[in-house]
Amino acid sequence: MGSRSAIRNYRISFNFYITPGVQLLLIANFAVFFFELLLKHFWGLAAYDWLLKWFGLVPAGVVPLLRIWQPVTYLFLHDAGTIWHIGMNMFMLWMFGRELELVWGKKRFLQYYFLTGVGAGVINVIVKTLPAFFGHGFSFAPTIGASGAIFGILIAMAILFPDRQVIFFPLPVSIRMRTAMIVMAAFTFLGTFGFGADKVSHLCHLGGMLVGWLYLRRGSFLYRVRNGFADWKVQRNRKKFEVYMSAKKNEPPSRPDRWVN
Repeated sequence: MGSRSAIRNYRISFNFYITPGVQLLLIANFAVFFFELLLKHFWGLAAYDWLLKWFGLVPAGVVPLLRIWQPVTYLFLHDAGTIWHIGMNMFMLWMFGRELELVWGKKRFLQYYFLTGVGAGVINVIVKTLPAFFGHGFSFAPTIGASGAIFGILIAMAILFPDRQVIFFPLPVSIRMRTAMIVMAAFTFLGTFGFGADKVSHLCHLGGMLVGWLYLRRGSFLYRVRNGFADWKVQRNRKKFEVYMSAKKNEPPSRPDRWVN
């Protein structure tokens, strides 16, 4: 019987290259989305609105009523009236999140995901609550979706892989990841002033990018602060020494007769 040592074994995988952390988030988001569909279909719009009121990100619910779970739970809720909202978010999570998880590992990736998502939610609540202190009342409009965390992932990709080529669908144009994020950040910034779709939370997008950028650049910023302070101390001591030497240069040595060999 002949040897089979030269025959290669090929392993076929049907996991679509999904990493464990991304897989966990996909399952959780789609499970909550199907629950939203069932709730809206069998119990009506009033029950669905109740869900958004208690588990969406409502500034009036977080600040005065202390529903502190909302900056976390809003990440898993999506618009039950369309598949595009959750579809686009989960597609970008699968496309870019798995690369970050391969670099960082599951634990750090999930920490970063919730850091940017929750941070974006907190920024959203703060900005929308500020008018209440000037007599305009609290905002009761709920914000839902994982877009804050998704934009945190995108800014991480732009920092870690700035030269990665991406395509802006449906335009068949390939551009650098850093350039793509600059364009997206510009549109997001303009969206906070009312440009673009009314139902899109541009503030959460911008907040996710800001929190992600601050988190990833915190080391270089702190190093610059520390090095700048050290340089300032060196310059200050050098000036003090120069002033002291210039004041003492014309004085004779102290008690020269006391020198011994």
